[in-house]
Amino acid sequence: MAIVEPAVPARRQGSGWWRRNQQRLTPWLFLAPGLLMFTIYVLWPIFQSFVISFYDWDGLGQREWIGWANYQELRTDPAFTVSLNNNVIWLVLYLLAVPMGLFIAIFLNQTVWGIRLYKSLFFFPFVISQVVVGLMFSWFYAPNFGLFYKLIEWMTGDGVAVLADPDLVTYGIIAAGLWPQTAYCMILYLTGLNNVSADQVEAARLDGAKGWRMLWHVILPQLRPATFIAFVVTIIGALRSFDLVSIMTDGGPFGSSRVLSFYMYEQALSEYGYRMGYGAAIAVVLFLIMMVFITGFIWKMVRDEREGY
Repeated sequence: MAIVEPAVPARRQGSGWWRRNQQRLTPWLFLAPGLLMFTIYVLWPIFQSFVISFYDWDGLGQREWIGWANYQELRTDPAFTVSLNNNVIWLVLYLLAVPMGLFIAIFLNQTVWGIRLYKSLFFFPFVISQVVVGLMFSWFYAPNFGLFYKLIEWMTGDGVAVLADPDLVTYGIIAAGLWPQTAYCMILYLTGLNNVSADQVEAARLDGAKGWRMLWHVILPQLRPATFIAFVVTIIGALRSFDLVSIMTDGGPFGSSRVLSFYMYEQALSEYGYRMGYGAAIAVVLFLIMMVFITGFIWKMVRDEREGY
């Protein structure tokens, strides 16, 4: 007697297609909300900035196509030159936060009495707002009653109004920015020091390595990921510095403390501006400068991954 096997119901075509492509499509489904937000709030505004930079527009009325006129004006604009030079100064001096954060992290990585209090004090600048930092340093530099002014007056007999001096104001604002930025780099390096191999350190000590040799040949190579992130965040922070300039000087005195991000806002959105096309041209220049560094960092990260770091 023949045995009849039960009929197997045919799979639905849609279900079979999903099963075949599930592993390939699932990551994209998880990424879709983030990619959508990134496209709407990052990529589309960047594209719009490029487009608007070729127009003369006040933000409300009709746009007038003027081609490269905004960029040609940038070449002869002294305020733009001052802003660009200040950004270069920011970029160079802001990188001091990386070695300072490293040495503070090495100090805080010790097991000594009161180390938790020291960590809290050094961590404090990172958790407060940049606006608060700007106000604190404005009072710190204030003529007649500021602590820095009084200290210089006591040492030299004549105080210095840092924020009122066109030659010193940019350096005073950078010093204010270095305070929280150093704390951020310190946190990155403290995290990295927790992952340093104790076996390698002990082996280096048996070989006679100590001090600078230990730091350079054993500790720093293991801190490369933390150093990479510290450099990236610090450089981007230096290029888009806006809040401290706005709070402490509003671009003064006489526009000497402007940076590109603040000059962009001043031209496009302030009560004296409403030149959206010109502000967009400044934004494009700042974006291209950032892209040079970001592209370099991405290239280095890919190269390190391929080399196995």
